[in-house]
Amino acid sequence: MKLYKYYLLALGVIVLDQVVKLLVHFNMEMGTIGEIDVFGEWFKLHYLLNPGMAFGLKSSHEYGKLLLTLFRLGAMVGIGYYIYYLYNKKAKTGLLWCMGLILGGAVGNVIDSTFYGVLLDNAPAGSPTPWFHGQVVDMLFFPLFDGYYPDWVPFVGGDYFLFFSPVFNIADSSIFIGVVLILIFQKKFFKDRDNKGTITDDVNEEGLFDKESKEVIIS
Repeated sequence: MKLYKYYLLALGVIVLDQVVKLLVHFNMEMGTIGEIDVFGEWFKLHYLLNPGMAFGLKSSHEYGKLLLTLFRLGAMVGIGYYIYYLYNKKAKTGLLWCMGLILGGAVGNVIDSTFYGVLLDNAPAGSPTPWFHGQVVDMLFFPLFDGYYPDWVPFVGGDYFLFFSPVFNIADSSIFIGVVLILIFQKKFFKDRDNKGTITDDVNEEGLFDKESKEVIIS
């Protein structure tokens, strides 16, 4: 498998992510009023601007957004290089595909954070600069079920809950899928590495045994 195919997967994720985000931005109203039911009450498009992290999580730190954007930029470069490194090390094809998904998702959100504050004018009020302070466009919402905690549950008894409440995007989904697949298939993806270590140990032991045997014969 050619190396460029894994980067093409990442590029495909980036394009899909950005197209969906721009369609949502230019064609939907934010919040509940603009919700679109895709699959009954279980899957909706809900336009939300996220100034913080993935899945609608936010940072309260004054420089949290800038730090997060810089972290994403570093992660993007690191993941891109890591795919090249894994390819040269003859890593499993499945692992490389997963890293392609993660890279595409990382770049997708970096574009939002870096440029959307300028291009879409969506930087939070009070931001020192629109650059690197753009808000990520989220839209995928799966309110599968809701209800109230039983009164006997400590701390949250009687409180309302909604599952699944986070709103996210294609980029978040791509990263999540890539990470989950790596966790599920980690034994398969890293099997050769473990075997190489075992084989090396066996060879060393056999070599040591042969050497000792020769010394015994000579003496």
